[in-house]
Amino acid sequence: MHYGSVTALENVSFRANAGEILGLLGPNGAGKTTAMRILTTYLYPSSGTAKVDGFDILEAPIEVRRRIGYLPETVPLYTDMRVDEYLTFVGKARSLEGAKLAERLEKVREACRLKPVWKHLLGELSKGFGQRVGLAQALIHDPKVLILDEPTSGLDPIQIIEIRALVKSLAKEKTIIFSTHILQEVEALADRIVIINEGKLVAQGTRRELAEKVPDPGKSPQDLTLEEIFIGLLKPQKAVS
Repeated sequence: MHYGSVTALENVSFRANAGEILGLLGPNGAGKTTAMRILTTYLYPSSGTAKVDGFDILEAPIEVRRRIGYLPETVPLYTDMRVDEYLTFVGKARSLEGAKLAERLEKVREACRLKPVWKHLLGELSKGFGQRVGLAQALIHDPKVLILDEPTSGLDPIQIIEIRALVKSLAKEKTIIFSTHILQEVEALADRIVIINEGKLVAQGTRRELAEKVPDPGKSPQDLTLEEIFIGLLKPQKAVS
């Protein structure tokens, strides 16, 4: 993906498997959000493509959107609407109606634990409840794939724990891709990790597989912390740039 003379992503390829939580890890400005916007068909890539559940993002963008639930870093909430009104609106936009819409509203209300604020204005919600509503709108149409951009950004420690637990519970039925620059989030959530830096793929694999790729670690792979793995893998990338 190019923005004028700036290359935001270059030859970044990875796969997220069914029922897996994949963490997209990298420093701020690494290209994580750009990758997610391409996967959700929000951005048209300069070259290359991607497939979601077998559908090409360029050839079948509507089919891709039907299969994706997306939570951007800034949650798209209409602050003058109530929680129930907003999720009803999103459900109808996703072609839900009647009994099916009512079923899905009840499902996301329970899954995201929104009952205490169900009739509250969105503008009155805490950041934590706002994130839960954001997850609910991403889930309303029961997508196969969830794409979450910095899902715990700006939350306090208790809210972070709650959102982590919610994401883990959703992984039983969904494929989840989430981006973060926070190592603890990857440690707590990800089955596999994709590290990108300066728009390029640095490494991908399980935590153990990444540890084994660190050059000259000075200790055995199982003894490396995720911070040591991350820094060790980024060093060669920085040396080349």
